[in-house]
Amino acid sequence: MHTATDYTIDELISVCICRQIKNGEVVGQGIATPLVAAGILLAKLTHAPDIWFASAVGGTLCRDWSPLGLASIEKPWLDHGLLLLPFTRIVCEFLPRFNVKEFFRPAQVDAHGNFNNVMIGSNYARPQMRLPGSAGIPDVTIFDQHAMLYVPRHSRAVFVEHIDFLSGLGHTSTRSAGRGPQYCITNLGQFDYAHGRMRLTSYHPGQVSEKIQAKTGFELEVAPDLHETEPPTEEEVRLLREEIDPLGVRKQETWSGAQRKELISEILKREA
Repeated sequence: MHTATDYTIDELISVCICRQIKNGEVVGQGIATPLVAAGILLAKLTHAPDIWFASAVGGTLCRDWSPLGLASIEKPWLDHGLLLLPFTRIVCEFLPRFNVKEFFRPAQVDAHGNFNNVMIGSNYARPQMRLPGSAGIPDVTIFDQHAMLYVPRHSRAVFVEHIDFLSGLGHTSTRSAGRGPQYCITNLGQFDYAHGRMRLTSYHPGQVSEKIQAKTGFELEVAPDLHETEPPTEEEVRLLREEIDPLGVRKQETWSGAQRKELISEILKREA
């Protein structure tokens, strides 16, 4: 396989997510997580053809797939769904039984992988910002063995010393089951939690560990074999651009403001 020289950060993130998936696993996808969806499908088309994937969008379990869409986001899950479950059964029965690997996107996360998707501020009744909510995250992360995190825009606003609200359980001494997050991918590098604390394992091409530390609100551990992240292959980039996500839906998570608005408008026109 030839290494790609022309790739974007969203493609690198999806490729890194893809490489965390093993053949035969059941992989979960949350709502509005196209970088994860692209990574899951890339794994299925490359080294993991026998994965199962479950989605909060549509509440189904699938083995077949379709390219990513925006207005048509539910169509692949409803068209290919083998099993339809209500949300309560997904969280309380399906996820614990099948030990699903899932990638969560936190609004805030601390050094031990505790994370927050509920609110920003010190007053719950009058927050500075109300976030999308935890959905089934509090239920899942108390028993999860394969929790993964991803952060499309690495900053000190996300990686904080103290989170404002606990909605996802990390590495704590009070756990009676499960494990904290095992992995984190951002637009700057890759991390693990080998000692229960966030550890830098690789930096993306063009980045340096000092910059990554400066954009993190707590002291990072650094792996002894710290190295540069392996770039995508030409075939991985081709699959993402031509088959999995020709509309570029995944780019929404790395772009912001006017760029994202323009992208969404363009995607909707092309879908129509």
